Amino acid sequence: MSNLLKGINLYLIGMMGVGKTTVGNLLARQLKYRFLDTDSLLETATGKTINEIFTTEGETTFRQLESDILAQVCAYKNLCIATGGGIILRRENWSYLRHGLVVWLDAPVEVICQRLAEDTTRPLLQDSHLEEKLRSLLEERQGLYKQADLQITITGDETPDAIATRIIATIPAVLKQQNNPVEYN
Repeated sequence: MSNLLKGINLYLIGMMGVGKTTVGNLLARQLKYRFLDTDSLLETATGKTINEIFTTEGETTFRQLESDILAQVCAYKNLCIATGGGIILRRENWSYLRHGLVVWLDAPVEVICQRLAEDTTRPLLQDSHLEEKLRSLLEERQGLYKQADLQITITGDETPDAIATRIIATIPAVLKQQNNPVEYN
């Protein structure tokens, strides 16, 4: 598979809680790629948690920092990169994401709610109506997520290993489509 990818990066996008970090780690191992998480890189670079950045500097500053991190990592090859759920909101980020293969991990809101029910680290979820907030965020972002090269729909009972295996099995078809664009007469 690594030969087929020729070093292009894989960017995992999707809502918070879909498993981008967990699946990304597994993909990186299987592909013999390095794994990076843009949120972790951002926290390391700033010395602050995502929550602290949102609280002290606001979402606009966070989104700019996120874009700066993405701009830096896209300069490298052989990476599997888990991105923040809102990275797709800024148009400039798509120019960075398009340097690689964009994989949308798509899970139903109910599955995400189960995974995030006890999570207090997500600044956009500091709301007593978790499911309603997630539905609203997904509705806002879904059209952007659909711009991914590959959409992987996740069920609640599927293991991260199974998801990673499914992504790897699907990549050749996506690469073939990209190398042979459809002509319209």
